Formats: sequence, C-alpha cells, structure tokens
Amino acid sequence: MSSRTLVAALLVATLSACSYVPRLVTEYRIDVQQGNVLTQEMVAQLRPGQTREQVRFILGTPMLVDMFHADRWDYVYRLQKGADSTVETRRFSVFFDAEGRLARVSGDVAAAQGGDSGAEPEVRSRVIDLGSLPEGAAPPPVEERGFFGKVLETVGL
Repeated sequence: MSSRTLVAALLVATLSACSYVPRLVTEYRIDVQQGNVLTQEMVAQLRPGQTREQVRFILGTPMLVDMFHADRWDYVYRLQKGADSTVETRRFSVFFDAEGRLARVSGDVAAAQGGDSGAEPEVRSRVIDLGSLPEGAAPPPVEERGFFGKVLETVGL
C-alpha cells in the first residue's frame, strides 16, 4: 500500500510541475527613460537661421552627432514602460547649412507654424513672495559660534 501511495505522490508531483499557474502578484519594474525629452514648446522656439549654440540651448545636447554628417544633429528619446514592457520611441533631427545656421528640422515632434514667426513668445512668469519682515520687527538673533568655530577664530582662520 505504501508503494502505491509513493507512486501516486510522485505522479502528482510530476504532473504539477508541468502545469501553468498564472502570476497574480508580479515584481515591480521601473520605467526606463533614455535620451532627450523634447516637448512641443521647445521645438516651437526653433527658428530658421538660429546658430548651433542657440539650438543647443533650446533643445539640449544632441544624443547623436555624426562625424560624417556634421550638419545634422539627432535627438532620440526612448521610454520602456516597466509594467507592460511597451516601448515608445521618438526621433527628431536638426539640419544646419554650411554656415552653421538652422536650415530645417524633421522627426516625430512637429515644428511651429510659419504664420506666427513674428509673434512674441509667451512669457510665463510668476511672483513668489518669500515673506517680508514687518517694519518694527527685530532682526533674527546672531548664531553663536561652536567649539570648532572658536578654535579656528583663536588660531586666526
């Protein structure tokens, strides 16, 4: 009887090893972001005739500068979601003329419309009140020097 029980237990263990059990709880995977994040606002600031330094200031350092095509900068962005492993990829290229001025752009992010090139860019600013002292307020107390501060003062440093 015990040999039958042992054989049955081994058979059940063997068959259960081949079964599929769906994972109800999965491990956490982070989102992996690589490259330059370009927004529509950044691309809208580009104008034909801008210098390389101006373009670098607006868009940041390019991901790829080809030594054989020095007049082209490539900005590549890749985001791999950790939860479902979907990958989002964006490519944006900036082309310069022989004088080093911006000639054209191409890629996944759209450039600004030509009709509003003379319009002033919107200035977004806000005033932050860091607090002000009332008229009759006493100044904050002077901080007393610690042990090492007194030693350094004695030495003359």
